[in-house]
Amino acid sequence: MRVLLQRVTSGSVSVDGLQSGSVGQGFVALVGVTHSDTPEIAERLAQKTAHLRVFSDEAGKMNRSVIDVGGGVLVVSQFTLYADARKGRRPSYIGAAQPEHAEPLVERFATSLKRAGVAAVEHGVFGALMQVEIHNDGPVTIMLDSDQL
Repeated sequence: MRVLLQRVTSGSVSVDGLQSGSVGQGFVALVGVTHSDTPEIAERLAQKTAHLRVFSDEAGKMNRSVIDVGGGVLVVSQFTLYADARKGRRPSYIGAAQPEHAEPLVERFATSLKRAGVAAVEHGVFGALMQVEIHNDGPVTIMLDSDQL
């Protein structure tokens, strides 16, 4: 599982012009699932996301988590995080899990964030063509990969 975290001042996702989720300060989490991912992996990455200290404290140091600052997380499924562009000009997406495997794990990730104490957890529409608005803060962008944890 891969989670690309972007620290934001705000973020939103819309489908067909209708907003399906939005957050203020916090993260937009782009989530990709591969074939070997499990519910335990989704939970572990949610815990890492919830407790990652990349928000500023009073001294301006990145020393607070999204929970500490009362922020939210906008979860957006993104199978293209498993794109393989090593050969040719058209990426292969063979590393991305099929929707019937991926969707429950993206939902498990979001549910685990809520259980961890994240103030607001919103999400896009799985499998839909979404327009994602991201107002990066910093910018701070961090890739979490279950193979590296």
